[in-house]
Amino acid sequence: MKQPDTRTKLLTQRPFSLMIELSIPAVLGMVVVGLYNMMDSIFVGQMVGAVQMGAISVSYPFTLINAGSAAMIGVGSASILSRAIGKQDHETVQKIMGNLVAMIVGLSLVYTVVGMIFTRPLLMLAGAEGEILAYAEKYLRIIFAGSLFVNFFQSANMVIRGEGQLKKAMTIIASGAILNILLDPVLISILEPLGLGIEAAAWATVFSQLVQAVITWWYFKHKSIHVKIGKIRIDSTLMPQILSIGVSALLMQVLTLVQQTVIFRVASAYGGETAQILLGAALRFWNFAFVPLWGISQGFQPAAGTNFGAKCYARVRKLTGTFMAAATVLSLLFFVPVELFPEKVLSMFITTAGVAASGAADFRIMFSTYLLQGSFIIAVTLFQSVGKAKKATWLVLFRQIILFIPLAVLLPRVGGMGIHGVWLAIALTDAILVVITAGMTAAEFRRFPKTDGIKG
Repeated sequence: MKQPDTRTKLLTQRPFSLMIELSIPAVLGMVVVGLYNMMDSIFVGQMVGAVQMGAISVSYPFTLINAGSAAMIGVGSASILSRAIGKQDHETVQKIMGNLVAMIVGLSLVYTVVGMIFTRPLLMLAGAEGEILAYAEKYLRIIFAGSLFVNFFQSANMVIRGEGQLKKAMTIIASGAILNILLDPVLISILEPLGLGIEAAAWATVFSQLVQAVITWWYFKHKSIHVKIGKIRIDSTLMPQILSIGVSALLMQVLTLVQQTVIFRVASAYGGETAQILLGAALRFWNFAFVPLWGISQGFQPAAGTNFGAKCYARVRKLTGTFMAAATVLSLLFFVPVELFPEKVLSMFITTAGVAASGAADFRIMFSTYLLQGSFIIAVTLFQSVGKAKKATWLVLFRQIILFIPLAVLLPRVGGMGIHGVWLAIALTDAILVVITAGMTAAEFRRFPKTDGIKG
């Protein structure tokens, strides 16, 4: 019996079974990716030292400059692609990759040059100083050198997901992630005696990203059925749409840089280097815990976009509810261990006696509203998928800037909370945000046309 094509499956398969089919490869692939981001910290923390682990944590927000550009171009391109597949607009489909490559090359060159020149001033903005600053500068400069590789494979991978090929997308992205996990301890063990332990972790990451970029290029040149790399040029009709839709994804990454820069600066002011190390470890796990939720959202994006393009509005509502419920259930896998064993989780990153224990209670408070994150991420993805760029952008702004920064600055001054107020600000921001998210999603559903279009 002939299997239905991807478009037919996205438009007709039962929401729950479609969610399972799309989300499992996406979640598994993204977990592997998240692992290799987190493994740099774990291997460096265990094999090199706590200061070097803190240096990677301080550096991490600046890697989001690259990730933000890739997300902007990738999410924008994937949104246009999935809606074009729903409408059966083949002309638009064929323009996607040539435009993507041209945009990525231009942005990556700028980031490589500027990032490598201004590495030290950028880190000083985050409050890095002393040994942490010295090690972070070495690590981050190498990471910026690989900007083109990471930007291309991440943005192009989103296009693969946008056409509904989640298994292929995650196989490609997981291959480089696994390679990085294998290379980290090998290179660190070889180069740490030479005083190059933190550089070894950075080189392992960049080499793995190069491999992922090569595999992705080969896929689009030889294997992709629907989307090919044709003429490489910026398309004047596609670029404005990509930028308007992708700006929320860019802000999600770049404003995380702002958010975490604020966290480290306030931590430095109220708790010094120990507070930075504790928050650095907590944020590494926090960032990893978001990864499977991003995986579910990546499964949701082609389903929502294709159905919206085909004018199947009632089905978009059902899919949104199904994916939100699944994301909430999945979040329990991280919520429960942190609430029950916060010290043990922190000890994965911190080996210095007593440091992990001193941050356990605050870590538990920080994670107390993590269960709400699934609904937020699915809502942002919904607005991106249906082309409602402004709403996605506002949700991101509320979370990263409008709510968080005032709370992070003010709460440490309330009742003598000090550093404890920074941890509380993270939890309180997400509690307020879930109310805003629910209201905006419900309002968007009310604006959907009452009558569905034709699926075929």
